Amino acid sequence: MQTRAIRLYGKEDLRLDTFELPPIKEDEILVKIISDSVCMSTYKLSKQGAAHKRARPDLKERPSVIGHEMSGVIIETGAKWKDLYQEGQKFTVLPTVTENGRMKTAGYYYETYGGDCTYCILPREVMEHGCLIPFNGDSFFEASLSEPTACIIAGYRRMYHTSEEDHEHRMGVKPQGSLVIFGACGPMGLECIDYALQLENGPSKIVAVDMSKERLNRAEKMLVPDPESGKELYFVNANECRDMAEELKDLNGGRGYDDVFVYAPVEALIEQADRVLGKDGCMNFFAGPVDQSLSARINMYNVHYSYTHLVGFTGSTNEDLHDALKLMEQKRIRPTVMVTHIGGLSSAIETTLHVPEIPGGKKMIYTQIDLPLTAIEDFAELGRENPLFEKLAVSCEAHNGCWNAEAEKILLDEYNVDLTR
Repeated sequence: MQTRAIRLYGKEDLRLDTFELPPIKEDEILVKIISDSVCMSTYKLSKQGAAHKRARPDLKERPSVIGHEMSGVIIETGAKWKDLYQEGQKFTVLPTVTENGRMKTAGYYYETYGGDCTYCILPREVMEHGCLIPFNGDSFFEASLSEPTACIIAGYRRMYHTSEEDHEHRMGVKPQGSLVIFGACGPMGLECIDYALQLENGPSKIVAVDMSKERLNRAEKMLVPDPESGKELYFVNANECRDMAEELKDLNGGRGYDDVFVYAPVEALIEQADRVLGKDGCMNFFAGPVDQSLSARINMYNVHYSYTHLVGFTGSTNEDLHDALKLMEQKRIRPTVMVTHIGGLSSAIETTLHVPEIPGGKKMIYTQIDLPLTAIEDFAELGRENPLFEKLAVSCEAHNGCWNAEAEKILLDEYNVDLTR
């Protein structure tokens, strides 16, 4: 089986290669990748190369296929898995396997397994650890977004609160509490809001902070609380605040917040987040920095007397991923709000290397086609001369400006993508 794949050979050295995959072993599975969402983590990997903690040390000789937010169909199953997985089944994966104390992650470590390719081979440890997950939703892109959504769920579950009566840590955000999200209108921040809005026994007040008026306007249009939920959602433009911490507290009745997420690796933002923590407030630093020496000043007086605390986490668990997929299948969360661009495999290199410079949210790569990276907001203009984009524009407009399952089918049908082989 021949495959085309984006492989990492070293720092900022990504190449689109065509090569032969070996026949699968009895404990492996051959899959066809349909979609892979570009993750900021892959950008960080491309900037660091072999210096990245999850990368292979021998990338130059054994390059890794990049991409880990993938979805596709099972093409061929090894004999060991015939009774568990069916050919033609839609799937996604939990990217990281820890085996004998060693972490192996799709998109970082494997030579023939990753998301930015046409075909790849799932190694036996993926199935043995339950990391191959069937998906029963009506699109591939949502399955690709299940991994970042699972990371968001993991972030919520890593939060904790304490008590003056005992030493027990009560996991999760504070029930009916107050939550502020810094960097809220980037792709992950948007789903963080979306998840909070449906979270039972979650925060009752949600404040989304961002610096982009355009992104704030888009988020306010797409994310609206259910009137019966009792939840309040506020959008705050940081550029319009003289003293952001005090103005955020004013919005919360003069009090600090129970829970705070920081979605951008910026020293000043971390310090602002620390300032808005209330008693027993928990801050989650959710933005993995490229700078390994990134530091910020934390108020230790408040740590001691107000019990403020800080957590961090990267990745997700199998349970998180299953819950993300279940919420998508039940239509309780809408990760589609994250997607602002689509493109083909040939656009993946430049997209990955320049993610921070490209406005908008998630960039969804359809690996079976070649298409320049294109913003959804440009579909209508492109549709004046291109019938495909005309149809995509109509479909997205009917879905509140969002990418959707119907638009994905239009795209795959236009390129005659075969989902059976």
